[in-house]
Amino acid sequence: MQIDIITCLPKLLESPFSDSILKRAQNKGLVKVNIHDLRDYSTNKQKSIDDYAFGGGAGMVMMIEPIDRCITFLKSKTEYDEVIYMSPDGELMGQSLANQLSLKKKLIILCGHYKGVDERVRQHLITKEISIGDYVLSGGELAAAVVADSIIRLLPGVLSDETSALSDSFQDGLIAPPVYSRPAEYKGWKVPDVLLSGHELKIMEWRTEKSLERTKERRPELLKNNC
Repeated sequence: MQIDIITCLPKLLESPFSDSILKRAQNKGLVKVNIHDLRDYSTNKQKSIDDYAFGGGAGMVMMIEPIDRCITFLKSKTEYDEVIYMSPDGELMGQSLANQLSLKKKLIILCGHYKGVDERVRQHLITKEISIGDYVLSGGELAAAVVADSIIRLLPGVLSDETSALSDSFQDGLIAPPVYSRPAEYKGWKVPDVLLSGHELKIMEWRTEKSLERTKERRPELLKNNC
């Protein structure tokens, strides 16, 4: 997979992709993440990528020309499955969408800033808009990293145990069950006996029961959505 991220603050994206699972995925050649500085595509001496909004009002707007130049350049090199814009009013990111995007080969992710991008970018250059929640961030970089992480960890070979992703929360529409590790007893706090029994069927039944209980308690709307 190849993910190209367009940003006016590339340094914000250095850390998320330079450690842990995302770094290992790149080292294995399972994904290639390219960070593109939008200012490199500005045509003025100041390398500015924003301007005042027509009609007035507070805040600056990301101009269409640098964005168009960057996306056009990237598309001249290869074909992309999606051109994604990180936006507070986009489709809410969820596990189902992560699963869908993990099947794609090449993605562009555009990070917004200021009051957002010129609307013509959204009308003519973007194929999908994604939000990671009903709140506003200072920019789209952290959101882009979140989306990329949720996608990359699903790629075959990224996780040492590929079945791990299948038992994550939301993968089956439920919250994951409680998990425990050694020691079996600590300060009098004990691990449930069933998990120490070695009986796979009983353990599976216990985990399913606890997933349902936890989902009903914490995220009951998920059960309604699965009905």
